[in-house]
Amino acid sequence: MNEFLTWLLDLVQSVDPVARILLAGLAIMLETSVLIGLVVPGDTVVIVASTAVDSAWSGVALGVAVVIGALSGESIGFWLGRLLGPKIRDSRLGARIGAHHWRRAEVYLRRRGGPAIFISRFLPVLHSLVPLTVGMSGFGYRRFLAWTLPACVLWAGLYIPVAAIAAGTYRELADRLHFAGYIFVGVIVVFLVLLYVAKRLLQRSEAKHLALDGEDDVED
Repeated sequence: MNEFLTWLLDLVQSVDPVARILLAGLAIMLETSVLIGLVVPGDTVVIVASTAVDSAWSGVALGVAVVIGALSGESIGFWLGRLLGPKIRDSRLGARIGAHHWRRAEVYLRRRGGPAIFISRFLPVLHSLVPLTVGMSGFGYRRFLAWTLPACVLWAGLYIPVAAIAAGTYRELADRLHFAGYIFVGVIVVFLVLLYVAKRLLQRSEAKHLALDGEDDVED
């Protein structure tokens, strides 16, 4: 296990640092872009890139690239919503997303306002649809950035340090513990499971609020 993991981490670290950072930024830009974000594994790319962080400066550089990439992707979604939103929603590609997801994003934004933009960064599907919906709603771009920027920073602040610290700890233990690789994998798995559970709980909480809001709409 240690031999394979060391080879894999060395392979990632052998990639040119600038190229590695730019690739992570590009991946997260695509991950946060409308519709594209439903198929691009930006989370995975950022975790892999983070294992090569070997100094505070390289971690900061990766974090800046990831935040800029996320903001770029969400900005693309915002301006597509402003310019072509209804056409995208009514297109064949938009139909594959499902009318209930579009409706959910619209109701979510209307009910929550700015906090919906912040929270959506951590919710499946909504993190791609909310920027587009915001653009269609007439929500100001500066106001949109004011809510999404801290969410992007928090997201990067969760993923990058965990993967970097796990990889660094593994390298320190690899020569002394034959099961160090399993510790590394365990840390990453536990982190991903905790994130998944947190997202599911948040998703259920927001779905419950949306259901109650839907009942209020019917009563109105």
